[in-house]
Amino acid sequence: MKPLDEQTVLITGATSGLGRELAQRLAERGSSLLLHGRDAESGQEMVHRIKEGTGNDQIRFYRADLSSLREVAELAGEISVPRLDVLVNNAGVGFGKDPSKRELSRDGYELRFAVNYLAPYLLTERVLPLLRASAPGRVVNVASVGQAPIDFDDIMLVRGYDGVTAYRKSKLAMIAWTFNLAARLAGSGVTVNALHPASLMPTKMVLESGWQTMSSVEEGLKATLRLVVDPALETVTGEYFDGLSLAKANPQAYDEGVQKRLVALSQGFVSRFS
Repeated sequence: MKPLDEQTVLITGATSGLGRELAQRLAERGSSLLLHGRDAESGQEMVHRIKEGTGNDQIRFYRADLSSLREVAELAGEISVPRLDVLVNNAGVGFGKDPSKRELSRDGYELRFAVNYLAPYLLTERVLPLLRASAPGRVVNVASVGQAPIDFDDIMLVRGYDGVTAYRKSKLAMIAWTFNLAARLAGSGVTVNALHPASLMPTKMVLESGWQTMSSVEEGLKATLRLVVDPALETVTGEYFDGLSLAKANPQAYDEGVQKRLVALSQGFVSRFS
């Protein structure tokens, strides 16, 4: 594992909440940072603040709306760096202000499935050659303890929509794909793990849903940072963590048939953008 001040880390959803705190902490440790956000103004303000506070000038901002797979592909194409050591797929959308309202991505896909799963799937696939060339490397997928089995007969949740269930299904998809990708990358030096950082942190996602907060962002930061920097985890791959502990995901995530079916569908969804 290279020293942190020699590593380049890409973090999605870095302009607020967990992503912003992770960026701050890694900047303090000297990492070169590629930070993604949806809003250019807030992104540039964040980069300026972190540079001023840490003295670390190796920070770049990339704007993209992850509800558009074309913008996800363009984001990946803009990542022009000599090496990429860590990718943290942190960006996501929560339950929504009105969980009964089914929302669509800019490509016409169910919004939570698109942003929480298809976007990181496409981004990771596009930057994978760089990660492999930079090995050892890590992919850290920020998932959730809230998981619900995927219904392949209604993958876009047309029937009986509920935003909470949609969120949970998207996170199950992320975890199942994590396990599949880890198996694909076995022996490459690139590890892939998923985690539930902490329960209902006071992030924008949680606050807009009106749910009662339970954990601090600092708790989630500690768990996520560990997967990024801990030398003891250098060869750990294909695992799901609940906070600081190894845990078991929903049983469906371990079904290799489900994993392969999901990935095949996903490749179909993103093929015109990849």
